[in-house]
Amino acid sequence: MKQTLEDHLTHWAAHDPAREAIATTVLACAQAGRKLAELCALGPLAGDLAAGLDASPSGDAQKELDRRAHDLFVAALRHAPVAVLGSEEAEAPLVLRADGHLAVAIDPLDGSSNIAVNAPLGSIFSILPIDPGLPPAQQWLRPGSAQRAAGFLIYGPETALVLSLGSGTDIFTLHRPSGAFLLTRAGLSLPRGTNEYAINASNYRHWEPPIRAYVDDCLAGAEGPRRADFNTRWLASVVAEAYRILLRGGIYLYPGDARPGYREGRLRLVYEAAPLAFLIEQAGGAASDGVAPILSRTPTSLHQRTPLIFGADDKVARVRAYYAGELAIAERAPLFGRRGLFRTDRELAPCR
Repeated sequence: MKQTLEDHLTHWAAHDPAREAIATTVLACAQAGRKLAELCALGPLAGDLAAGLDASPSGDAQKELDRRAHDLFVAALRHAPVAVLGSEEAEAPLVLRADGHLAVAIDPLDGSSNIAVNAPLGSIFSILPIDPGLPPAQQWLRPGSAQRAAGFLIYGPETALVLSLGSGTDIFTLHRPSGAFLLTRAGLSLPRGTNEYAINASNYRHWEPPIRAYVDDCLAGAEGPRRADFNTRWLASVVAEAYRILLRGGIYLYPGDARPGYREGRLRLVYEAAPLAFLIEQAGGAASDGVAPILSRTPTSLHQRTPLIFGADDKVARVRAYYAGELAIAERAPLFGRRGLFRTDRELAPCR
């Protein structure tokens, strides 16, 4: 018999009050995710879930399902020991309980552009202990390393909860007949050596040179400096990309670019990048903005944006090397390519 999420959390908490508060909060997020999964499964039978509303407080286009997802998580977390909640769908933090011990940040619905086409959706959450020295609006102005737990739910052919309590990353799958989340993968170890990368290639002309160089080297395949062929993936949901990479390896890139409003990237540091980085690192991977580790960055606001690159640690390190100038971008030009007149020792050596 597979272990339930409740039993897993009870064993982990071991009657420690601080851990019990986190366990209760994780269960509340799972409860909201279970209800949201049922709603997603209804599709158009639940109404026009893809109907456009006004822009969300964070500045992104908002759909009807975004609003409903937000309401489900707020309702569930009111019964948990959560003092303050930050959501992508709310401009300011919501004070839930004066006696709460935790601060929670959520993206209630990731990938809302996928609603109308029945593609993967997700929810992301981050859990931090309350800092009594900070007002509610500033609880998230701490490095991502301050998180005590993080997770995401993915709503696809199966509904799964990916969770880290700070000592590894596990997956719990929803057993729909009973409504229980059951442990199906424990202690994930993110695979290395997978030749897959996920990026929205339609933005190529807007990218900075390091990102172009990285992708160009992948596209060059076995004839290029990487000496290997690569596959491209893009699901328009960072949760779906993270789930695949945790299981299969590879790398995800959503860099900043030259488009108006995209210079600092589009993903949110507090409730998207930081919890995903926590999960990825706990599985042995890495997450960066191209220069610094995501978990080392201290946000300046709840809805702050950031570039995000995560996946196998060696692949993330290679992207950082492009940004640092350790892999000269000039060497990627045709004159210096494998078939050019001048080949460096570094280009002749396999490097994946």
